[in-house]
Amino acid sequence: MDNFVYNANPGRVIFGSGTISRLAEEADRLGARRTLVLATPEQAAQADDIARHLGSRVAGLYPKATMHTPVEITAEAMQVVERLQADAVVSIGGGSTTGLGKAIAFRTDLPQIVVPTTYAGSEATPILGETENGRKVTKSDPRILPEVIIYDVDLTLTLPVSLSVTSGMNAVAHAVEALYAREANPIISMMAEAGIAALARALPLIRNDPQDRSARADALYGAWLCGVCLGSVGMALHHKLCHTLGGMFNLPHAPMHTAVLPHAVAYNSAATPDAMKRISRAIGSEDAAGGLYDLASGLGATMSLQSLGMPEDGVEAAAEQAMANPYWNPRPLEKDALTSLLAGAYRGEAPAFR
Repeated sequence: MDNFVYNANPGRVIFGSGTISRLAEEADRLGARRTLVLATPEQAAQADDIARHLGSRVAGLYPKATMHTPVEITAEAMQVVERLQADAVVSIGGGSTTGLGKAIAFRTDLPQIVVPTTYAGSEATPILGETENGRKVTKSDPRILPEVIIYDVDLTLTLPVSLSVTSGMNAVAHAVEALYAREANPIISMMAEAGIAALARALPLIRNDPQDRSARADALYGAWLCGVCLGSVGMALHHKLCHTLGGMFNLPHAPMHTAVLPHAVAYNSAATPDAMKRISRAIGSEDAAGGLYDLASGLGATMSLQSLGMPEDGVEAAAEQAMANPYWNPRPLEKDALTSLLAGAYRGEAPAFR
């Protein structure tokens, strides 16, 4: 066995069905008396309903969380934090809401409770991605890591199948890149393979029966494992491309990850044979990149960046920006190959080995 370093992130996880009933108890453990509840506009009503579990501990609701965590939304939320003298934030929803909670915590060090309703996985990481002037910039800091995550399978039963699929594939992307990360280690690799496998077997069952509690629990468990992977090791080409595309074109986060992932895996395939074996084993396919494409497309996901709103002339521009400030990647970035990768994802083609 090779030498390795493993850093475990602190954090309390409550997992199961009906666990939202423990929200007030967890707030009390943190000493929170004036919590600010966060949500997107679309989930404001659900967040308001869930917040009733907090009783008098709610200071207010801010329902303006936005995809890619734009700094102007965070600035407005910070004014609400100050006006209400909030002493904690409770983020209810997916990655957009979790991102806003993290952005507030980074600026204030307020404790966070996250109640995920999707399979984003970002709630398990000390990583924050913020968008300003068309660029998405990430940072990692202990203040960003939520103190408590309450996973309640019941809250995912109404997640539409289309969002379940893309949210789940977004989580898979975290684990895929953890397998060939520069800081990869056997503990995270074990979690990554288990997380990919859980989602790969759960998503088809959810498509067939969205009320399948066992499948929903499996998917939520897989998403947590994938999130732990994302928060424990560095990411590579796939995440760099998605941050570039999200910042430049404001593409929908999870569908974008879904469309790009098979192409990024194909790009890195020859440089990471062990990771490819693990991915293939987890999804039950002989070809890691092709298997991921078939899994997502077979579940009805949109595999074309063009269909998600990316302009055709954005392929070259995105390649240039990705090359300008590259992440570490197991295969060196090559401009022509990167442009070809993005062009294939733009058209929604099956991945080719470049």
